[in-house]
Amino acid sequence: MSKLENLVAQAKGILRTNDLGGYTVPTKGLYPFQWNWDAGVTALGWLYVDEARAWTEFDKLFEGQWDNGMVPHIVFHQESDDYFPGPDQWKVEGNPPTTSISQPPLLATMVRIIYEQSKDKDLAQAKLDALMPKLIRYHEWWYRERDPETTGLVSSYHPWESGMDNSPAWDDVLQRVPQVTRPYQRRDLNHVDSKQRPLKEQYDRYIYLVDFFRENDFDYQKIYQNCPFHTQDISLNAVLQRGTIDLIHLNTLASVAADMTSLEASVAKAEEVFPSLWDAERHLFLNRDQALEKAIPVSTSGGFMPLYSYSATPEQAALMAAEIKEWLVLGPSGLASTSPLESTFDAKRYWRGPSWLHINWMIADGLKHYGHDDVAEQLRQASRAIIEQSGYFEYFDPITGEGCGGKDFSWTAAIALHWLL
Repeated sequence: MSKLENLVAQAKGILRTNDLGGYTVPTKGLYPFQWNWDAGVTALGWLYVDEARAWTEFDKLFEGQWDNGMVPHIVFHQESDDYFPGPDQWKVEGNPPTTSISQPPLLATMVRIIYEQSKDKDLAQAKLDALMPKLIRYHEWWYRERDPETTGLVSSYHPWESGMDNSPAWDDVLQRVPQVTRPYQRRDLNHVDSKQRPLKEQYDRYIYLVDFFRENDFDYQKIYQNCPFHTQDISLNAVLQRGTIDLIHLNTLASVAADMTSLEASVAKAEEVFPSLWDAERHLFLNRDQALEKAIPVSTSGGFMPLYSYSATPEQAALMAAEIKEWLVLGPSGLASTSPLESTFDAKRYWRGPSWLHINWMIADGLKHYGHDDVAEQLRQASRAIIEQSGYFEYFDPITGEGCGGKDFSWTAAIALHWLL
């Protein structure tokens, strides 16, 4: 078996191993449930293993959709003692139980890719028709409950909701969140070196926010007004923008088209506002601190995500492409999640430095859209080199390529099948 064949076999084997009957855990032990944006990425991988199974990933995730349209960031399909905070901490009533926050809404874009690349067109059409009302309700939830003043950008209320949990971009905002005083026991450190995970003082604040949501009855009007963590995350907004654009396109392919006027207006409004988050000196976009009503001056890989949503001007795209090349000189093993020049950069600690394959893929996709194929290919080659070197880890040291976090990771394997192999 060649190296390529072996890598493909390993990636497919990881998806099969992590399949718990219609949904895929990110990795066994560390993450024993179904995560929202993981599910979207993982479904792409299943397309190369079992096409019908790819669609099932969405079906299982939407079992946790709330009546208001939200798709939670975790769906607890079965019990496990390996993860904290579990359903007993969130206290969301539902069957299955879920968390009370969401994650970057990749789902519509992943559905579009799978629909377009599927071989069983009858199955794809049936699944698209079934998923469309659910996807539309999900996107409408984002704009209605996370941008109640119609600013053009949606808010997030927990670092976990960004998907980039302990990014240095959240440090100052998180300092305004009280540290929880009740005792609790983390479970992640039973599986991963503590040097690669968020700090206790960050976790204390994460758990405070979990309690805050519950104590405010999951009422997003109260949360919008009172939450001590309130950001406009540029990466999340870029994912939403791309997802809504793809959802509007999918509507033209559905057997019964829906009225997309409201979503089209939201896309147009966001396009007007994205330029306000551009930083001409850093050559990327910045997150926004809503309490202080100002940009957060920290350079992260999320700042390049408007490439993925086609929200940058050609001139901005060219500057970002050049900036990405400079980051790859300092960290050649994939794009660092925090600029290697930031004082807070930490090559192995979760979102404070490591490279993530799904982020590399999305940014490379955006680079190709703007005609920067050379930088996109540089990013692809760097990403392939790290899996050849280290295997399918959760994330990677961008300097050495060493695998970090969870092993045998589903979305790493999925992106490898879809993009690298």
